[in-house]
Amino acid sequence: MAFGSQSHRNPNGTYTFSSRPRPVENRSKYREPHYEQEQHNYGNIMYDRRVVRGNTYAQHIVSTTAQLDPSEIQRQEAIRKAAMARKRARKQFRPRTPEALPGRQHIDVQTELYLEELSEVIVATDIECQTDAFMDKPATPLFIPAKSGKDAETQIEEGELFDFDMEVQPVLEVLVGKTIEQSLLEVMEEEELACLRAQQRAFEELRNNELAEVQRLEEQERRHNEEKERRIAQQKEILKKEKETAEKIAARAYTQQYLAGLLPAVFTSLRSHGYFYDPVQKDIETNFFPWLMAEVNNNLEKRYTAREMLDNIILDVTQKRLEEFKVLETQPNRSDS
Repeated sequence: MAFGSQSHRNPNGTYTFSSRPRPVENRSKYREPHYEQEQHNYGNIMYDRRVVRGNTYAQHIVSTTAQLDPSEIQRQEAIRKAAMARKRARKQFRPRTPEALPGRQHIDVQTELYLEELSEVIVATDIECQTDAFMDKPATPLFIPAKSGKDAETQIEEGELFDFDMEVQPVLEVLVGKTIEQSLLEVMEEEELACLRAQQRAFEELRNNELAEVQRLEEQERRHNEEKERRIAQQKEILKKEKETAEKIAARAYTQQYLAGLLPAVFTSLRSHGYFYDPVQKDIETNFFPWLMAEVNNNLEKRYTAREMLDNIILDVTQKRLEEFKVLETQPNRSDS
């Protein structure tokens, strides 16, 4: 048996949905595993997972024309992926019933306190009833209220109830009075508006004069402030230059006072260390004096050598003569004997 649904939009903008009735599907008592669950086409919206339940006052409603921020879309996508990953992890680490041994199989067992018979056969009972035949409702008679009271009649002659000339006089008085009053009010309003315009023109002229005076005073005050700031800047510049000049003079005086004794000391130190010298004196000290000392040393060495040789000769001569004298002394003694 096919069940169909129809939805269409009326020309006036209303949306209509209609669906044929369908029976509720048979569901097992226990929840089926995730991999065995099937996609159900719910006939009742109370069982439809797409229907939001709970309080909707605090929900953030986004219009169809509004566009989400790309960063917000990425954040929501990341949150959704993280939730799915946590859900898969919980399902993966959830303790499950171990697999059955070879040749055996798992069966559903009731764990309630009171057992009941489980059967896949649906108990059905046929019951018949007959309603009485309905008769067509007769047409509703027209409602005519019941007559009450007594009938009476009278004759009214022309002019007894209404006299136009007499009755129209108060109306004319009211109309003419209201017209004159409205005219007077309009004239007074025009005069008041003219007075207000004159006062407004006088006020505008006074305000323009005051604004011109205020602008003149503001311009004068601005010029005074600029002149004051310029004078202050000039004075600051003069004071700065005077301070710099005083500092330069003090530095120059201190430098002269410090260098007055420093220059002679430096020159004396340089002169003592040999940085300032007389070329002739330097030439004599570096060239002549060493040569002179070398020549003197050579002469002294020669003289010393000559003296040693002379001393040796004298010594040899003296020794020979001493030997001769000894020989001569020994010879007379031999002759005497």
